[in-house]
Amino acid sequence: MVFDLKICGRTVKVDFTRYEEKHALLLKHVFLYLLGMDLAVSTATGYLISAAYLTREDITGIVRAGPWKIRFVWAALRAREMPHSTYIAAKSLLRLLCCYRLQGWSNSYSAYITDALPLPAQNPYAGVHSGDVFLSADEEAAIVRHLDETVTALTSGAQVPREEIRDTGMLLCAYQFAMRPIQIAMLRMRDVRIWSDARDGSPTVHLTFHMAKQQSKAKRLPLTRGVKREWAPLFVVLEEWRRSDGTRDNTHFFNVQSNYEAGARIAALVRRLISSQSRGSANDLRHTAAQRMVDAGASHEELAEFMGHSLVPSGLVYFRTSASHAERVNRALGASDIYRRVARIAHDRFISPEELAQLKGDQQIAGVPHGIPIAGIGGCTSGQLACPYNPITSCYGCRKFMPLHDKAIHENVLASMREVVVFFVRSSRGETRSPAYLQLQRTIAEIQTVIDELEVDD
Repeated sequence: MVFDLKICGRTVKVDFTRYEEKHALLLKHVFLYLLGMDLAVSTATGYLISAAYLTREDITGIVRAGPWKIRFVWAALRAREMPHSTYIAAKSLLRLLCCYRLQGWSNSYSAYITDALPLPAQNPYAGVHSGDVFLSADEEAAIVRHLDETVTALTSGAQVPREEIRDTGMLLCAYQFAMRPIQIAMLRMRDVRIWSDARDGSPTVHLTFHMAKQQSKAKRLPLTRGVKREWAPLFVVLEEWRRSDGTRDNTHFFNVQSNYEAGARIAALVRRLISSQSRGSANDLRHTAAQRMVDAGASHEELAEFMGHSLVPSGLVYFRTSASHAERVNRALGASDIYRRVARIAHDRFISPEELAQLKGDQQIAGVPHGIPIAGIGGCTSGQLACPYNPITSCYGCRKFMPLHDKAIHENVLASMREVVVFFVRSSRGETRSPAYLQLQRTIAEIQTVIDELEVDD
């Protein structure tokens, strides 16, 4: 017998014909027991599929052991280092025996199964601790560059394939909002609201999606996010195309059939942009966005709200990852290695003090990196409110930065940053090869580049 299950838009086949008749019947009972425990169908299916690692002899040994010998059987199973979910499937079989009071088991052994039969040690945040899931500054720059170039092509009237725009829109959701593939795939037409600003006519786009991986529907609270103004044309074009096809409000916005399709499309696009065969999944983008927020100074509550966590402690791992001494000093500069801010090589044109004074307040750059008040270094073509990165430290090297044509101003900033470097070196006992040091040195090198250009002009 084969069960065809619809999970998040994808058909998953659970094949019981691979097992002997009695073995298959027992696994069917385990599957029904898991569903009766109010587990998500995807979770129960995952446990059942992982039970394939258990041989017929393993199943027989578990059933025959009883409460008195199960510890010896369990020790032998743990020594084989099978997937974590396989051991949960084995425990589910024991709980089924308790439910039906078979082989000496009863519901009174529930705590015994939990405490005396430990699951193998598992670190669900191993990738976060090692930093393997975080994208580098250059990789983030490639993503932002692709988003910018796609919007530029659309606003200039160039022909861009629909699939490319759709994939870029899904990438934007994962990169800017840390949305999971299931949240992206479930986004409907009515969840995307677009209107134009009466002042300048630029579009404003808000997305509404629900919290994922919650135990009950009551906890799936709606989350609303505003798309960055510069990237809003992506959604405007997508929405117009979808409406022109006669799409209704309850239709999926990105027209993907499952969360797996959404995740695969995002990963394929990112890996093409960053030239990687393994990194760049939607999960990597989510972790990178979380660490970016933490190193930018977000509180536990702000991170939980951004990530859609129902429990605040869920995001503590990002704060622990960012807690080394060198990281704390470098984060104060807005240049944390884990922050992975996007560093640009070029900048816009130089401007005069008169031009700077005529800019709107939001376009005049000012900040207090590491307690050092700095202002008057130049302007920003986008405006600080529209920029997710820290002022001053993230401006030098950005192509939207318009440096002031005043060498003395930038020399003062350079001197201030070098004072921080001295403190940084003393604090870190001379360790000068860490990624944190190298990134800090690059920030200072970008300031020096601006000064060198001004010296050539003079």
